[in-house]
Amino acid sequence: CFVVLTQNDLVNKSHFISDLAFRPDGSQLIVAAGNRVLVYDTADGTLIQPLKGHKDTVYCVAYAKDGKRFASGSADKSIIIWTSKLEGILKYTHNDSIQCVAYNPVTHQLASCSSGDFGLWSPEQKSVSKHKVSSKITCCGWTNDGQYLALGMMNGVVSVRNKNGEEKVKIERPGGSSSPIWSIAWNPSKDEHNDILAVADWGQRLSFYQLSGKQIGKDRQLSFDPCCVSFFSKGEYIVMGGSDKQASLYTRDGVRLGTIGEQSSWVWTCRVKPDSNYVVLGCQDGTIAFFQLIFSTVHGLYKDRYAYRDSMTDVIVQHLITEQKVRIKCRELVKKIAIYRSRLAIQLPEKILIYELLSDDSSDMHYRVKEKICKRFECNLLVVCSQHIILCQEKRLQCLSFTAVREKEWLMESLIRYIKVIGGPPGREGLLVGLKNGAILKIFVDNPFAITLLKQNTSVRCLDMSTSRSKLAVVDEHNTCLVYDIHTKELLFQEPNANSVAWNTQCEDMLCFSGSGYLNIKASNFPVHQQKLQGFVVGYNGSKIFCLHVYSMAAVEVPQSAPMYQYLERRMFQEAYQIACLGVTDNDWRDLATEALEGLDFHTAKKAFIRVRDLRYLELINSIEERKKRGESNNQLFLADVYAYQGKFHEAAKLYRKTGHDSRALSMYTDLRMFEYAKDFLGSADPKDTKLLMKKQADWAKNSKEPRAAADMYLTAGEHMKAIEIIGEHGWMDMLIDLARKLDKAEREPLSRCAVFFKKFNHHGYAAEIYNKMGDLKALVLLHVDTRHWDEAFSLVEKHSQFRDDVYVPYAQWLAEHDRFEEAQRAFHKAGRQAEAVRVLEQLTHNAVVESRFNDASYYYWMLSMQCLDIARDNSEKKEEMLKKFHSFQHLAELYHVYHSVHRYMSEPFSSNMPEILFNISRFLFHNLTRDVPMGISKVYPSRAAHALERLEGFSEMLLGAQTIYSYMNHDSFRYASRQSVACSEVLPLVEFYLEDDISDEEAVSLIDLEVPRVERNSSCTTAVRTAADPSTSPASTASAWISLQTITSPVCL
Repeated sequence: CFVVLTQNDLVNKSHFISDLAFRPDGSQLIVAAGNRVLVYDTADGTLIQPLKGHKDTVYCVAYAKDGKRFASGSADKSIIIWTSKLEGILKYTHNDSIQCVAYNPVTHQLASCSSGDFGLWSPEQKSVSKHKVSSKITCCGWTNDGQYLALGMMNGVVSVRNKNGEEKVKIERPGGSSSPIWSIAWNPSKDEHNDILAVADWGQRLSFYQLSGKQIGKDRQLSFDPCCVSFFSKGEYIVMGGSDKQASLYTRDGVRLGTIGEQSSWVWTCRVKPDSNYVVLGCQDGTIAFFQLIFSTVHGLYKDRYAYRDSMTDVIVQHLITEQKVRIKCRELVKKIAIYRSRLAIQLPEKILIYELLSDDSSDMHYRVKEKICKRFECNLLVVCSQHIILCQEKRLQCLSFTAVREKEWLMESLIRYIKVIGGPPGREGLLVGLKNGAILKIFVDNPFAITLLKQNTSVRCLDMSTSRSKLAVVDEHNTCLVYDIHTKELLFQEPNANSVAWNTQCEDMLCFSGSGYLNIKASNFPVHQQKLQGFVVGYNGSKIFCLHVYSMAAVEVPQSAPMYQYLERRMFQEAYQIACLGVTDNDWRDLATEALEGLDFHTAKKAFIRVRDLRYLELINSIEERKKRGESNNQLFLADVYAYQGKFHEAAKLYRKTGHDSRALSMYTDLRMFEYAKDFLGSADPKDTKLLMKKQADWAKNSKEPRAAADMYLTAGEHMKAIEIIGEHGWMDMLIDLARKLDKAEREPLSRCAVFFKKFNHHGYAAEIYNKMGDLKALVLLHVDTRHWDEAFSLVEKHSQFRDDVYVPYAQWLAEHDRFEEAQRAFHKAGRQAEAVRVLEQLTHNAVVESRFNDASYYYWMLSMQCLDIARDNSEKKEEMLKKFHSFQHLAELYHVYHSVHRYMSEPFSSNMPEILFNISRFLFHNLTRDVPMGISKVYPSRAAHALERLEGFSEMLLGAQTIYSYMNHDSFRYASRQSVACSEVLPLVEFYLEDDISDEEAVSLIDLEVPRVERNSSCTTAVRTAADPSTSPASTASAWISLQTITSPVCL
């Protein structure tokens, strides 16, 4: 676990060593020996100077944190302050012997403790402030922040004081005065969130407390009386010595790890050199022993999982790829670690624990205990397999099951120097074993016989086998890396300066080895690529190299650029691609793709361009592959295309000409606007090619936003249509007119395009000129129609009747759009579009009905009937149908015509028609309306009009009779009756009374002459009606009531 180096005794054994102190920089050691203070140089152990000033035994020494002064306390009750130049500058005393001293790490305040009190002194003070205590102080110590001072006392109490000496916390130990506190120490670790105090008493217990006084964990039982406790500088370990005459190493939690050194007397004091692994002991017999602790690395690696020991009692499993970590607390010294696949073996002093992963997930980091082998084993190496553990003891290998049953044993001819699991089925794994005599063997755990792979003359230091099990790499004792072919036993190559080696698990021909501060990567038989790297290579997976440096494992990402380029130089594109897959930069991928493409390895180039997502080159490769499928096999032509894509245009042109594809070279130059190069390439070539070049140059000028130049070039190249497009788009009418007049009338397409642009820019005269030049009368007619030049259009129709429809139909539509429907109907009629003419009239009729313009509706129906009559006259096939429609429309015209008067009478306040006319109109409507009433006509209007007129005529006759009767009535009676009628609150209907058969006219007149009966003012008019209707009422009363009703009712109804 650790190696101890012991130096010689430093002083005469006749002096009792009571205390030690290091200068903060570790350069000097202050020793309290007898009545003197000795100063040693820690570099070589020489005595620098003995300091005299005390008259009795010096019990304690302490150095200030700033290294400027130190203090010593003696049984002579005095404290002496010394400078770093070993000069005494101050001395003060207590009433009792001085037991311990301690400097505040922050303020450099000195605490000095005696048997009865303690004092606090700082350079700023003129006097020492002293505080009484109830028991003898044996030890003291400041917290890391210098705020509190802990005092260990003879009565088993720990008192925590502030900087003013006031007690803040009191810790009472269970043993009391029978367990005096002999040593205390605060953990100096900066990682701890709380100050932790280690307390050792002569009750043989080690305990830990927080600053609040709360105990951490349980007491650790010791087998001796502790005299001293000291933490390492970072607080990870504790050194403790005492009556057992030895110094022991403990974890910061108090777990014993082992013995540092045994002495012949009590170890009275111990200290750890600042920021180092050096430990110094002071013994009762005057011995000062100096030790160096070297902690060995206990670890295991399998692929990307690395397990290592931490704090001597914990195991951390680290996933080197994901950087996940899991800590397994064993609470005992971890002696060996082995890891393989899902298994993890941890050897403790008295047992071996076998762990397994909870799941098969490659990223799972949760382990659980599978088996416990509770047995003590002594071994040099430990290996774990799926179902076994392998113990290596010098020359012997033992294979044990997880239940501690020994299944196999192999005895080697020499010491085993290296062992590694190289995989295999569960229960049948293979082991690679290297011996000190140079032999290399393969062992299967289910086979009792070892297989010798090869034997060399030098001792084996490190081994690894390639993925395919065909090559073996060995590092020997001379730091030489040798690579063998396992089957032929041939030495393939060797490299110097190697301390470890590892094959790449993803590439058969790649390995790496480390040594002399360099990492060396070798691919196949190419030269070695070097880069600086400290540590040992223990694994190589893809582009990651696992390197162990001191106590830490790191995954180093190493680009595989160098070996890839080595393969490219030899045009080994497939092998270069395999190396690139392990991890190279994007530029390396692009170089690989380019080299493979120029080497016409399209498959490799395609995969490489996919990695860099270069769609442009992928399209090129796909097109070449398609051409190869169609039977093309000219590699020089393919290479010319590649050069063109790469910008090597002159090389591409040469290859195009060489392969007889001059047109491709010309297209390339013109597409790139390299017209001068294209002209040079053509030389005195075919005029067609020159014309083509001019056309392409014009295309370029157009795209370059030089339209006038492009138009001129197109005209020169004879591309009239393209020139016209450019001229027309930019509205250059003068140029377009000149061009149109120069064109021959046979060039109809360019002329038509010119006419289109003339129409677009409202130059209709020029358009008409072109159509006349072309002799395109129809286009000319349509031009007049589009421009609404109807007179010109009509004049053409008169000369050329075949364009009648082309003129009158748009004319009719234009009239309809401008609400000139009647003219539109006539235009449709002229165009011979009877259906459209009828449709227009029907729409006009419908709109008139909807808008209650019944007179217009009548007129439109009459026109429809006439239209149908014309159709019947011209079309014998539709004659019968049209005649039916004629009569129907005539009938509707009459109905709407008469209904117009009724509608006006009912909706307007005045009417110009006599009542008799309205009455006859209503009668006409009633007689002519069928079951299907036309839209817009209501039967209610004529019925109400007729009913009113009939009642009006009847009332006129009665009114004449009534006036005759009234002339005989006195004026007062009529006035009274009128008043009574006006008083009636109801509007009575028109009522007519008929005389009984036995009442003659004369009798009725006589009844009228009778006095009108009085009616109560609160009675209703209906009472009078009832009285008149009652047969028992007298005839006179009945007549009076009738006249009264006539008087009342008639004016109201009228």
